[in-house]
Amino acid sequence: MTKRIVVTGTDTGIGKTVFSAGLAGLLDGFYWKPVQSGLDEETDSEVVARLSGLPAGRVLPEVYRLRMPLPPHRSAEIDGVAIEAAKLSLPDLPGPLIIEGAGGLMVPLNRRTRFIDIFEQWQLPVILCARTTLGTINHTLLSIEALRARSIPLIGIAFIGDEVADTQRTIAEFSGVRQLGRLPLLDPLTSETLREAMVAGFDLALIAGGD
Repeated sequence: MTKRIVVTGTDTGIGKTVFSAGLAGLLDGFYWKPVQSGLDEETDSEVVARLSGLPAGRVLPEVYRLRMPLPPHRSAEIDGVAIEAAKLSLPDLPGPLIIEGAGGLMVPLNRRTRFIDIFEQWQLPVILCARTTLGTINHTLLSIEALRARSIPLIGIAFIGDEVADTQRTIAEFSGVRQLGRLPLLDPLTSETLREAMVAGFDLALIAGGD
């Protein structure tokens, strides 16, 4: 079976879209964000298309495109849309697929279903993106416990931000989850600088081979 990886985060706005773009590019694969909330600015799929270096057609269309930059359940309600979990079926593709969630694991899709419920159904390996800044120990360890409670396979943690060695080590030691690497904040952020940082910061074989 072709490799499929879910990228989720401990929170919103931590850089998981940029990480997803870099990973999809390194794997020469496909990218899919099933639910997009907020259309006024550049969407996550558009960011990935710009930064990943993937050929046209490798960024798959979203199942739901919601206007307001709010949690999906509320944005859908404002749009008069009901997000149906059954419509988020996994695409069958001829290459690796990076699937990005929205926000953290407990973000609701509707009044009954959260992203973690979908991830539990899929049982695909997950990469957890985590900040390196203050507060990340609590958020990251809680996210790991939530994944383990659902028996969702976890490949490891991708840290994003400036290096904070003790924080990163503390999370790894308490959780027993491996560090996959760290993506620094890039300025300028281009497809070239992102690819260089991904190559320098992550062991692709560890990611591609680690369920």
